[in-house]
Amino acid sequence: MEHRHHDLVVIGTGSGNSVVTPRLDHLDIGLVEKGRFGGTCLNVGCIPTKMFVLPADRVVEAREADRLGVHVDGVRADWPAIRDRIFARIDPISADGEAYREKADNVTVYRQEARFTGPMSLDTGTGVTVTADRWVIAAGGRPRLLDVDGLDRVDPERGVHTSDTVMRMESLPERVVIVGGGFIAAEFAHILEGLGSHVTWVHRGERLLQRQDESVSRAYTQIAQARHDVRLRTTVTGARHDGHRWTLSTTTEGGEPARIEADAVLLAVGRIVNTDLLDVAAAGLPCHQDGRLVVDSFQQTPVGGVFALGDISSEWQLKHVANHEMRVVKHNLLFPENPVESDHRFVPHAVFTHPQIAAFGKTEQELREAGTRYLAYEQQVGDVAYGWALEDTTGFCKVIIDPDTRLLLGAHLMGPQASTVIQPLIQAAHFGQRADDVAKGQYWIHPALAEVVENALLGL
Repeated sequence: MEHRHHDLVVIGTGSGNSVVTPRLDHLDIGLVEKGRFGGTCLNVGCIPTKMFVLPADRVVEAREADRLGVHVDGVRADWPAIRDRIFARIDPISADGEAYREKADNVTVYRQEARFTGPMSLDTGTGVTVTADRWVIAAGGRPRLLDVDGLDRVDPERGVHTSDTVMRMESLPERVVIVGGGFIAAEFAHILEGLGSHVTWVHRGERLLQRQDESVSRAYTQIAQARHDVRLRTTVTGARHDGHRWTLSTTTEGGEPARIEADAVLLAVGRIVNTDLLDVAAAGLPCHQDGRLVVDSFQQTPVGGVFALGDISSEWQLKHVANHEMRVVKHNLLFPENPVESDHRFVPHAVFTHPQIAAFGKTEQELREAGTRYLAYEQQVGDVAYGWALEDTTGFCKVIIDPDTRLLLGAHLMGPQASTVIQPLIQAAHFGQRADDVAKGQYWIHPALAEVVENALLGL
């Protein structure tokens, strides 16, 4: 086994790849990646899913156009054309990123699955063991599987998928079962049904998107029930494939056992961080109970010289959080005498389903349970002028503030372009602006959709 020592080793080429800045060209760097360059977001996450969401949006909007007096007939989605357009754009970006690192004089790329074999000693799987003065661990996570025979492994040939494989299907299944009730399930329910599949959605909880504010979760569950075959309080207990399709056995809380037939199954039951695959325990790196690496506000682990960022260590498995943490790590590598801390006070997120959902901060139920005083106001999209144009009947913007300081504690939106409309509220929270000042201290374009935010703040 050959041994090499680097000044810096980075594990993972999602946000971790951006740590390798030209300002570190004087360092000898090892870069470890077992999969596609670009990580989850580029290859199997944020970017391709949103590129699939957009055509699904267009189909659903065409169906809903009758309420505007527009009648659209014969709308048809071409799955192979959509798929090939998306990955014809994404795959070259990944390949070019790898080629760029391969040709760098100061970077050595290791392309196999790696594991720690001792205190900060990494077997790269290439016949080379590496050590380093400093480390950045950004190895991400992977989809969780079900402890059900047949659904305990990914099997695209027989139609068992996770988010890692479902977007590259050869053809769109006629009937698909989605298992899980979170944001990945919600986005793919929209995509697959919008593009032509019949979706049966199985979730063991009492509502979909239960981690959202209760108002959002309840309203979205009703919308989904009108669009999909939603089975709540339901658990998958067995699965059988007859060579052509799947039959899932399910049990429902307080109900009778049932069976569901489908051509494909999408498992969207959460994600696992990759600390087990790296065997971080062998390196002496401590983890939280859920497997995440322990880091401080400077993104440092308790082991000197070792940083971690993104899904492998973060409570928020979001690309924009990983990018923020990457910038913190990059600064702290360059300027160890003047380190900066990550700012996770107001982490926003969005669910690109139909309608869109976006939020940050505390939910009403969290504040109630904590005994925290608050004020909340909910403004309906359909009650502002652009909402009239949309004939919107389901969207709303909820804002929550501290009644004494008038500072924002949280915001929860559901409706058209919620992921964009929420941005002024995120900015207000970060910069400590009072709700009253944000509402009255600037112009709001009339009759733009952003007036739903203005009116929510005025409603307080």
